[in-house]
Amino acid sequence: MNGTYRAIWLSEDESLEVIDQRTLPHRYETMRLHNTEETVFAIKEMVVRGAGTIGCVAAFGIYLAAQESGGEWKRLEGFAAKIRESRPTAVNLMWAVDRMMNTLEDSKDLVKDARREAIAISDEESDRTGEIGRHGADLIEKIWEKSGRKSVNLLTHCNAGWLAVVNDGTALAPVYEAQKRGIEVHVWVDETRPRNQGASLTAWELKQAGVAHTIIADNAGGHLMQHGMVDLVITGADRVSRGGDAANKIGTYLKALAADANDVPFYIALPASTFDFTIIDGVQEIEIEERSEDEVHFMHGMLDDGSISRVRITPEGSQALNIGFDVTPHHLITGLITERGVCEASLEAVESMFKDLV
Repeated sequence: MNGTYRAIWLSEDESLEVIDQRTLPHRYETMRLHNTEETVFAIKEMVVRGAGTIGCVAAFGIYLAAQESGGEWKRLEGFAAKIRESRPTAVNLMWAVDRMMNTLEDSKDLVKDARREAIAISDEESDRTGEIGRHGADLIEKIWEKSGRKSVNLLTHCNAGWLAVVNDGTALAPVYEAQKRGIEVHVWVDETRPRNQGASLTAWELKQAGVAHTIIADNAGGHLMQHGMVDLVITGADRVSRGGDAANKIGTYLKALAADANDVPFYIALPASTFDFTIIDGVQEIEIEERSEDEVHFMHGMLDDGSISRVRITPEGSQALNIGFDVTPHHLITGLITERGVCEASLEAVESMFKDLV
């Protein structure tokens, strides 16, 4: 493994090195994780974020925990429970921990087998993003050809590129694949308050890749759709129900409503690991994370002198509610872009395409 186009990689000392996404786009910094406590910190404090990356970090967290456990299964179970509970919404986290522990249950060498399985999970997720990219780019290419090969305007919310899901991402994977095909794509990048993952991370990724993009305030998307300036919307997801409902960063639901009102195709891109096949009704059953008020009260940024600082933007004493995600009902989703192809966001279609997993 190496760090090229990956948000995480194993270091020479067998620690897990991750890109600290809190410091982007102003500084590129990495952090090394050596044990369970540091893994939980990285996930909780959003050093790493994005469903797929969280899942891979959790898998390697079990590998670090296996080293920490001294080969004792009971200790490893305790460490695994702490990692599994570090964040509630992104199902890839639970999926990865459960897969790791199921694989290791009868292991004779916890450390060796944990290392091998964590690498397998990361590599499989990487392969899936390539397939998602190809299926999504087919959709973009059809729009491009229909338009007379004019630039395709795609809107996305939050960050679902390679920082969020190794290796190409989910929502941005079709953009990168379209770029390889010579298709001209312009991306409208929602800022994604309150943590600004779009303005900070998606814009940074697209700039690195040379993809044309424009950062917009979160509430501008509906206006752009109303005036024919958006050809399609693609976002990622943190959990998708068996019925096709999709939990993603707060504000996604509003984009889906605007897209529906203006006949703009709205897609969710995800690997199979992001499905929660135990849940039918995502709106009612998906647990939604509520985060610290401080993320609403304060913003981080670069000052004129080049220093990074935190500034308060709300009145002292005002309360804030920081809901991390919302759920877009399946009837507002045009299709789910997966590694197996594009399927309708419905119980029947999901069960048909993933009948070996449900």
